[in-house]
Amino acid sequence: MFETFKFLKENTQVNYLSTINDGKPSCRPFGDPIMFDNKIYIITNKQKNVSKQIAKNNNVCIVAYDEENWIRINCRLIDDSNNIAAKQAVINEFDWAIEAGYTLDNPDFQILYMTNVEATIYNEDGEVISIHKF
Repeated sequence: MFETFKFLKENTQVNYLSTINDGKPSCRPFGDPIMFDNKIYIITNKQKNVSKQIAKNNNVCIVAYDEENWIRINCRLIDDSNNIAAKQAVINEFDWAIEAGYTLDNPDFQILYMTNVEATIYNEDGEVISIHKF
């Protein structure tokens, strides 16, 4: 888990999250994850299409590249938006969170954690460097 988190948090600035939208793939950039309570969390807004797509099918794929290696993460995202402590951890982590509307009283502030994860790190030639399951 820590290798996966480190790759997304320290090695890259942007990762790309893919969902299914009416039977077709949909991909968009995402920013930093956070680690809280031994889980990797991402944040979004419940009004966004990505949130609605995850609600219908929470199997996602996340890909990121650090100019040398890349990672593919197949996982399920679990909505943990009732977890006030995890939301507070997001607010504490990002100085822009409150200004962006990620406040404890905002019902659209959504946090999701990764589960059933299979993360594979590849080199530029597509050779597997490591596989992480958690």
